[in-house]
Amino acid sequence: MVSSEWVAMKKVVQQIYSRADAEPFREAVDWNALGLFDYPILIKNPMDLGSVQNKLESSEYASINDAAKDVRQIWINCKTYNADGSEFYNLAEGFSKRFEEKFAKLLKDHNITGSSGESADGEGSSPAAPEPSIEEKKSFAKSLYKITKEQLGKVICILDEKCPAALTKNEAEDEVEINVDNISPSVFHDEVVAYVRSCQGEAGSVGRKKKNSSSNITKSTKKSKTSS
Repeated sequence: MVSSEWVAMKKVVQQIYSRADAEPFREAVDWNALGLFDYPILIKNPMDLGSVQNKLESSEYASINDAAKDVRQIWINCKTYNADGSEFYNLAEGFSKRFEEKFAKLLKDHNITGSSGESADGEGSSPAAPEPSIEEKKSFAKSLYKITKEQLGKVICILDEKCPAALTKNEAEDEVEINVDNISPSVFHDEVVAYVRSCQGEAGSVGRKKKNSSSNITKSTKKSKTSS
């Protein structure tokens, strides 16, 4: 017999799938037919709601959190490929928040210790990551001014999915502020710092741009701060 938490997870995914505005996320992106030839270059882990449903039905997931990881990957992919502020980016952001609310309730109702958005990739993170030092936080904050606008947008995408408490958004002024002190240790060390270092290692190289408006991050200002 299928346990109640799996029934609840299937219901959450179905509720999202059945929404009229979820149509872009129901099936895998047919990038070839759409002429999005840079899509497989930029998106290494494609995922869609239909695939999640199929994996749930065939009991391919080892845990509820594994299923949640795949759902989160859908929003991550969309926000990675589409420009910040675009219709698809905003749609994915809305679905991400809606899913996290439903998933948090599922975990609470079934008394399950679950992962938050910060563990969306689920790999390479240490459960006992050390708290970053003040110097590490300051160094990271300074490094954000040395990367490109597109790379900074990627940092914000990572935080928005995995540690949203680290972001303060001001939609009226089109601003996003990164509070370094609110980044969890695992995300700090294994995600954003590692990503920024890889960006700095590629300094001077010209990266492949996304198709049309996807190559730009539209936020006009992005800040970072620590409480120290």
